[in-house]
Amino acid sequence: MSWRDGYIAVDWGTTNRRAYALDGSRNLIDSFEDELGLLAVPSGGFEAAAADIRERLGDRPMLLAGMVGSNRGWREAPYAAAPAGARDLAEAIAWIEPGRTGIVPGVSQRGAAGADVMRGEEVQVLGAVAAGLVPADCVICHPGTHAKWILMEAGRIASFRTMMTGEVFSLLSKHSILADQLEGDGAADDAFRAGVAEALAGRELLSALFGIRARHLLGEEVGDPASYASGLLVGSDVRAGLGLYPDRPLALIGRPELCELYRAAMAEAGREAPEVDGAEAFVAGMNMLTQML
Repeated sequence: MSWRDGYIAVDWGTTNRRAYALDGSRNLIDSFEDELGLLAVPSGGFEAAAADIRERLGDRPMLLAGMVGSNRGWREAPYAAAPAGARDLAEAIAWIEPGRTGIVPGVSQRGAAGADVMRGEEVQVLGAVAAGLVPADCVICHPGTHAKWILMEAGRIASFRTMMTGEVFSLLSKHSILADQLEGDGAADDAFRAGVAEALAGRELLSALFGIRARHLLGEEVGDPASYASGLLVGSDVRAGLGLYPDRPLALIGRPELCELYRAAMAEAGREAPEVDGAEAFVAGMNMLTQML
C-alpha cells in the first residue's frame, strides 16, 4: 500500500499521542487520542505501540512526529537546521521501515539567535502555511508546555524562541510554596487579565509570584490565584514574544483552550491574532509531507 492510497499520521509527545487515519484523498476518516506518550512506553516497547496504532486504524504507511523522534523516543531523528521548510523535513525523515514507517525530524537553531529546538510544532506551522490558514510571512505563537514564537519567512521556519511558560506553571502549582493556592489551570477571567496587565507593564515576575503568597497570608486575595499566576506567566511570555518580532502579523496555533489564554493576553497588549486548531494544522502538515514522498 502506497502513501497515495492513504496513511496514518501520529503526533507522539511526551505524555500523550494522537493518531489520524487519512484516505487516498487526504481526508480524515478516523482518529484517536490516548495517554501513551513516550514516558509511558516501556523500554523496547515502541514497535508494539506502533503495531497497536495500525491495529486500531488499519494497515497503512505511518508517518510520526514529535518527541517520538527524540533521544528518548523510538528512534532519534536528527534536527533539520533553521531556516527550514517542508522539503528539508521530507528529505530528512528517519525511516524505521523504509517507505512505510518514518519519523519527521524536528528543527534546530544555532548562532546569534540562540540555541533552540522544536519537535512537532514544525509540522503544524508549515502545514498551516501550506493550507493557507496563516500567511507565509508572519509570527506564529504556539502555546504549550514549552511555548514557541516562530518567525515564518516565505513559508519557512526562519527562527524561533521557546518559553517554558507551561512547565513553570506546572512546577509552581505542584512543587512550590504556592501549590496550595494554585488549584486548577486558571481561566481568562478578571484575575488572569490583571496578571497579564502587570506583566505587560514590566512588573518583576518573581516578585509578583511571591506576592500571591503574601496576599494570602495578609487576607488580601482578589480573584482566583491560579488565574492570576497564569496571567503573570502568559503575560510575561507575550511581552517577550511581541518584543522579539515587533510589527509582524501574528497567528496562534495550538490547542483551543491554550490559544484562548494567549488571545486574551494579546488583546491586553492591543494585538490580534487569528487562531488555528493545532490538530487541523498537524494533519495539513503531514498531508503536505506525504505528498513529497
